[in-house]
Parts: sequence; structure tokens; C-alpha cells
Amino acid sequence: MESNNPAPAISETVPQGSPKAQTVGMLQRNYLAEVQAAALYRDLSKMEKNPKRKAVLLRMAEAEERHAGKWEQKLLEMGVKPQRPASGWRTRVRRWWTRSAGVDLAISRQEAAEDEHAALYDAQQRQLAQSDPEVGKIFHEIGVEERAHARVLSQMVPVPGPRTILDGMLRRERWHGRGGGWVSDAIYGVNDGLGSVFGIVSGVAGATIETNPQSARHYILLAGLAGMMASALSMGAGAYLAVKSEREVHEAEISREKEEIEENPEEEKEELSLFYQLQGFPAEDADRMAQRVSQDPEQMVRVMAQNELGLTEEHFRNPWVSAASAALSTGVGAFIPIIPFFFIGGLTGVIIAFGVSLAAHFAVGAAKSVITNRTWWASGSEMTLVGVIEAAVTYGLGFLFGAIG
Repeated sequence: MESNNPAPAISETVPQGSPKAQTVGMLQRNYLAEVQAAALYRDLSKMEKNPKRKAVLLRMAEAEERHAGKWEQKLLEMGVKPQRPASGWRTRVRRWWTRSAGVDLAISRQEAAEDEHAALYDAQQRQLAQSDPEVGKIFHEIGVEERAHARVLSQMVPVPGPRTILDGMLRRERWHGRGGGWVSDAIYGVNDGLGSVFGIVSGVAGATIETNPQSARHYILLAGLAGMMASALSMGAGAYLAVKSEREVHEAEISREKEEIEENPEEEKEELSLFYQLQGFPAEDADRMAQRVSQDPEQMVRVMAQNELGLTEEHFRNPWVSAASAALSTGVGAFIPIIPFFFIGGLTGVIIAFGVSLAAHFAVGAAKSVITNRTWWASGSEMTLVGVIEAAVTYGLGFLFGAIG
């Protein structure tokens, strides 16, 4: 909702500066903003190619026109004829900007405007609640729809910005579950442990194999085992906290959603109807489904949480299982590069460790294809290349430090 319109001239029949004049000015500004928003939504619907989004934009345009009609009716009851928006250069510039910027950017801008105008309506409702309860009721009804519009707009387009892009990514990930649960934890744990300790072993080998070959094996084993323990504990703790925090955030969001449904049931019902329309249901069916769901508050909470957060209770894993899976798999991956040094040292041990580690890199990369859409050989080859680069860099740095020392 655009609310930056200049204050209109008050009808000469209304004394300037009187409470009635202030109310008329407020309602006139609201009327102009609603008319302009309706025109914007209709312009966007003409530009939109996706039929689902087009239908939602048209419904929003119709809602804004209803809002404008309410303000128009109230102004007429007060003996004031509403002023229509001027179709001057500002209107032409605004429409040109909308066409140039594209639908997505215009929707993101309108999302913020809807939130802003809903807050403005809340303030105006409080201001007029005592003096004109009827107008206060109109403010409440329109504010409900404005907030629902803002939240639906936020779902329509991934707005540029770190927070919104992250939210979109998380929502998409949650919709598809967790990609294999503990299996994915295990694969990524092995990958992390193998990569980190392989780098440690290569670096320590580069620093000691030439300068102190007698003690090199001892230093490599010590550094590798320490790195293995640190990586395993770190990954386990991280997995536990991540899953636990995700559940806590979910519970907080569910609680917030429940409060919103209790405080503004009509707003949530309108929002749910628009969500259904975005999924392809006709407007009448969407309204009927939203009405049916809203009759059961608990079901309404679950449905709204799924639509807004993209998750359900069964998607959550046990934090202890995640922690154990991540820690053990990281330890296994980290142990692989140091196995040869239990039996052999020197340059031969480094070469064998290098070969074993690269083979493990390929195997882990191939295993990742289970939870991704890539082919096993492409994923395995990529991981092997990463291992070669990692070994070359860390061994070179270790060799340099050993030479300097």
C-alpha cells in the first residue's frame, strides 16, 4: 500500500482544522492509497505470466477496490465527495517504473508497503476507536486483509536480501525433509573428518618429513589423532545444537502462530485462502477450504505452520542420534589418513596415506550422490580433485614452515 500521497483539499463544507476535517483528510488519503494499490495489482497481474500468481494478484486488486469502496462510502456519508487520483506525470512514471523493474521487484516493494499501511490502519483505529466506532471497525477489517496480503506477497517472490534468501532456502529444504536424516549426517561427517585431518597430516608431513624424519611419524600420528578427536567432538556438538535449536525455533513459531490465530482469525483465514490459491486452487475452493480448516484451531495452527515454515513435526530428528551419527562418522573419516602411519613412516608412509586418502575422497564423493542429484562418478571425481588441491597446498605450506624453522 503506498501511503505517501499529499494531503488532499478538504471540502469547503467542512471547517478547516476541525476534528471532522482531520478525519476526512485521513479517510481521503486512505481512499487514494487503496485506489492506487488496486491499479498497481491490476498492472502486475497483466505482466504476470504464472496463472496462479496472476489469480492472486487479481484477487488482491479486487480486495483493494473493496477497501476503496468502503472509504468512498464513508466519505459520502460525511457529505464529502472523494477525490480521484490525478493521472498526471507521477502516475505515468510509477507505471513505467513497475514495467521496467519487473513483477518480482514490484511485489517485494509492495510487501513492505502493505505492512506499513496495516500498521498505519492500526494507529488510525486506536485514534478513532472512541469517537467513531464504525470507522474503527472498518480500519480493523481492512487491516486484517492488508497484513494477510503482505505475508502472502512474501511467499510469492524470493526478495533480494540475505535474510529473505536464507528463509527461502530453509523453507525449500524443510519441504523436502532432511535428505536422508542420519545418513546425510554420516556422509557429511565422514567428508568433514577426512578433509580436515588429511590437511593436518599433509601439513605436518611437509614440515617434518625432511627436517626431522626420525620423529615425523610420531608428530603426524599425534597431530592426526588430536585433529580426529577435535573434529569428531566439534561435529557432534554442532549437530546436537543445530537439531535442538531447530526444534526450539519451530516450537516458538508454532506458539506465535497460535497467538496470531487467536487474535486475528479472519486475517489468518484470508492468508490461508491466498496460500491455497498460490498452490493452484480456484478462489472459491480456496475460500471454502480455508473456512473448513479454520473451524478446528489446532488444525489451523498445523496448516499455517506448514505453509509459512514449510515443516511438520515428523521432520524433526532426535538431537542425540544426530550428534552420535555426526561424531562417529567424522571420527571414522578423520582416522583414514593416519592409518598408514601406525605401520610405516617416512616418505613411503606419506605416499600411501596420500593414495588411501584420495581413494576415500572418491568413495565419499560417490556416496554423496545418494542424497544429491549428481552422478556418482562426477561427485567422486570432484571430491578427489579437492583432496589433491588440499594435499598440495597443506604439504607445501608445511614444507615452507619446516624449511624456515
